[in-house]
Amino acid sequence: MADTGKIAKNLERFAQAVAAHDRENPTHTAWGIGLAHFDLGRLGFDEGEEVLPGITIHGDSGVTGNFRVLCDGEHDEERSAAEEETVEAIATRSLPASQPETPPHPFEQ
Repeated sequence: MADTGKIAKNLERFAQAVAAHDRENPTHTAWGIGLAHFDLGRLGFDEGEEVLPGITIHGDSGVTGNFRVLCDGEHDEERSAAEEETVEAIATRSLPASQPETPPHPFEQ
């Protein structure tokens, strides 16, 4: 069994992260916390255990010592839209294909 103080601190951080997520992303809601499998066992949680009202714990391929908020929305929509815009902007311009001149090697004569 993990130290109760350690579990209490983690539960507090989980609650803060879920609240921040839901506040910053009003179009979708959080439903779980993803932990590395090592941390899941180390803290004494079981897969699917409800730790906060409506929030369950799940093992994922995350990094040990970190957790992530699991939700029903897509957070990469804005990033992929920005990448598409960047690709389109780059694809519409052409650049000259010249190579810079390099000085001769000092030992060549």
